[in-house]
Amino acid sequence: MRIAIQQPFFFPYLGYLQLVNAVDKFVFYDDVNYMKGGYIARNKIISKTDPFQYIRILLNGASQNKLINEITLLDGSIKLLETIRHIYSKAPYFNDVYPLIEKCLTSSAASIAEMSAMSVVLVAEYLGIETEFEFSSKMHANSKGIGRSERLISICKQENASCYFNFSGGIKLYSKDFFKLFGVELKFLELKKVSYAQFNGHFIENLSIIDVLMFNSVEATKKLLNSYELK
Repeated sequence: MRIAIQQPFFFPYLGYLQLVNAVDKFVFYDDVNYMKGGYIARNKIISKTDPFQYIRILLNGASQNKLINEITLLDGSIKLLETIRHIYSKAPYFNDVYPLIEKCLTSSAASIAEMSAMSVVLVAEYLGIETEFEFSSKMHANSKGIGRSERLISICKQENASCYFNFSGGIKLYSKDFFKLFGVELKFLELKKVSYAQFNGHFIENLSIIDVLMFNSVEATKKLLNSYELK
């Protein structure tokens, strides 16, 4: 079985969804410390005045000393939905995509872990991705407190996964040889250069999956999901 274990990101970029699509089970790594400046509670979309702008979920007492699933939300969904509508209302697939964004932002999610994970699950359902999802805090709390690589291997073993997928950025963090000692093959996924028509002539890359979906049909997006290399 192929598995990926990643922090929940808010409507993440295409590469994240490629990782979801490439594995049989995806574990939201929600019981690790929150990181400020990352993409757990924010992402990038196009802008009418700049190359891109950030959209953010408002958080209550966000701190790197708290676990991701401990950080609760403040109400800012209406303003965020208005921003997305303002930017993308004339996009070709706005009427198909906006309802799933609205469903996520108006949900009863209590933490940023739940909200960001829901954004990924809803997109996966929209695209027909059949990957199974779970949370590390619910299924793998027993392995907390051990080393970074050791815990990932522990989760793989508990899930009977023989192959662990990570982003190519993990090459500097994780050793294929170390994982192999425990019977786990480690593969790194790297997004290829992709482009598609946006509103203007200059393509802005690595934006939220929201941008991808607004300008691409389900079929076209599925093709983009396979535009990666394994290392």
